[in-house]
Amino acid sequence: MTDQQLALQAISEAQLILEEYLQPCHKDNACILEKLVEVLECPALIVAVGRLQQQGSCS
Repeated sequence: MTDQQLALQAISEAQLILEEYLQPCHKDNACILEKLVEVLECPALIVAVGRLQQQGSCS
């Protein structure tokens, strides 16, 4: 999976988690936050975003 694909997948997952948070029904906000942190703090994603940022600064 490319860095771009990994970043897009993480954004899609984060959007779904935020949709869950925005639902009016009773929810476990701590659990939702844990899911979001899990997606955004994935080591592979952090490395991929770092590479993408380096590519952007070299252009």
